[in-house]
Amino acid sequence: MTIRLLVVDDEPDLELLIRQRFRRQIKENEYAFLFAGNGIEALDIIQKNNDIDIVLTDINMPDMDGLTLLLKLNEMNLLLKSVIVSAYGDMENIRTAMNRGAFDFLTKPIDFQDLDITIQKTHRLIYELKKAEHEHKQLEAIQRELDIARDIQLSILPRKFPPFPARNDLDIHAVMIPARQVGGDYYDFFFIDPEHLAFVIADVSGKGVPASLFMMFTRTLLKAQAITEIDPGKCLNKVNDMLVEDNSESMFVTLFYAMLNTNTGEVAFCNAGHNPPFIVRKSGELQAISCCENIPLGIFPERCYQNKTLNLEPGDGIFLYTDGITEAQTQKSEFFTTTRLIQSLQRLNNQSASGIIEGVIEDVRAFTHGDPQSDDITALFVRYQP
Repeated sequence: MTIRLLVVDDEPDLELLIRQRFRRQIKENEYAFLFAGNGIEALDIIQKNNDIDIVLTDINMPDMDGLTLLLKLNEMNLLLKSVIVSAYGDMENIRTAMNRGAFDFLTKPIDFQDLDITIQKTHRLIYELKKAEHEHKQLEAIQRELDIARDIQLSILPRKFPPFPARNDLDIHAVMIPARQVGGDYYDFFFIDPEHLAFVIADVSGKGVPASLFMMFTRTLLKAQAITEIDPGKCLNKVNDMLVEDNSESMFVTLFYAMLNTNTGEVAFCNAGHNPPFIVRKSGELQAISCCENIPLGIFPERCYQNKTLNLEPGDGIFLYTDGITEAQTQKSEFFTTTRLIQSLQRLNNQSASGIIEGVIEDVRAFTHGDPQSDDITALFVRYQP
């Protein structure tokens, strides 16, 4: 790697002397020198050459001295370092130069061995600074890509509420708050036909980009199968086999999938190892849904996922959530817990779907005092109100 240096000095013999003393380094492309007679010439050269690493500058020069040049270089905010070369004993100016950003100083007459050591030392610092700047730019690029990924992920989730303005028989609201830019939780709801509403909540093992990709893959498979298979268990059988087949990272997903008959209030559901949802009765009663002991999706092929059914009366609703709610924790590692969630749901029972979701999230945030999330937080509420 060639070190590029600009020497700023009005002594006419200095260029020849430097080229002579560093001829080997110049020949082997270790050093490349440019020369200027004063600060004005130096600034012009720097503007035309953005790859200069080190500026070696005298202090006393015509037109623009070295101290003024240092001020100008600071204003330009360049990733280079300056070394002052000045007469022995000129400590007042040297102190001023150091205060203005000079990295080091040398005294005249120049000791070229000392100059060589100073160049190498200065370049090591510049190399680390450039490396840090490059890594920072890489991180910024990754951050931009993650922000785009977050927007894409959130865009595939239903976020317009109420989602079905023409229907008064349902009240639905949901939220997904990733712990990172992208997450592994998801929710969804969609009509299979005018009488059957499918709704689902899921939590992929792991976090970040891999979990979000597996989540989107799961969502796509489920929605594709749901169109042709109305039975939740049979639908998950097919989804599971496809996830196992293409799962080199050995990821899995817990998932609760249900089908609501909007004419009767009957809900057929299948729980693949997910947190049991709660039925929030119109009367104020709260019931944890009893589920079959199915394992998460993506672990073993050819599993038979079992269904169960329940009935919703007019005004009843179902609250679905991921463990990012119950396992939200304070800095003292105290969890929000299922008990606190039940207390929140009992308090919010008479609220709308949005009121219940927003109220639970507010309770979680109040409990954690706004501390950073350790896991994605996702919740879905579906109320049946024919």
